[in-house]
Amino acid sequence: MRIIQPRIYLASQSPRRRELLKQIGVNFEMLLMRSDPRRNIDVDETPVADEQPDSYVRRVCQAKAEAGYAVLKLRNLPPFPVLAADTTVTMDGKIFGKPDNTEQAAAMLRQLSGREHQVLSAVAIAMDEHVEVALSVSTVRFAALGEERIRRYLLTNEHADKAGGYAIQGHAAAFVEHLSGSYSGVMGLPLFETVQLLQRFAYPIS
Repeated sequence: MRIIQPRIYLASQSPRRRELLKQIGVNFEMLLMRSDPRRNIDVDETPVADEQPDSYVRRVCQAKAEAGYAVLKLRNLPPFPVLAADTTVTMDGKIFGKPDNTEQAAAMLRQLSGREHQVLSAVAIAMDEHVEVALSVSTVRFAALGEERIRRYLLTNEHADKAGGYAIQGHAAAFVEHLSGSYSGVMGLPLFETVQLLQRFAYPIS
């Protein structure tokens, strides 16, 4: 008799999240939602009026997990939990999303220069009607960044598709004077909170 190994679906194309799940030994499959032509409802990542950053990241993350599970049922895939995550950067109550271009990324880095900001990383797991969300909050302080340093960083193209316009696991690690919280959360998937949620869904984790 064949024993089916426990696994989850990852509703994210982020290579960083794949690496982090592998790091803790989670057996997962990618769930590429956007490639399904039958899926006509996408997750709206636009903040609503007066939405607080923590409420925003929780809402978007939960919506991604629920949308992922809907796709799983649509494709008649084996029912395993769907994990999604969302990360945003915030300072002074302002949400710093993913920059649309180099100019936006430069503007974000100028604002973050020499100051503390928060990185909010939410993780959600959906299975049937059961959905749970956890939030990790980290505080990061950047050194003062001159225009030339910002220009050189943008040449690496690491800012593309990154909340706040930077990737802590890359060249921007040298910007960080101090970090309080979860390094993996700043990368995009808080592992402590992820393991807690997996355990609630009876996923065996070492």
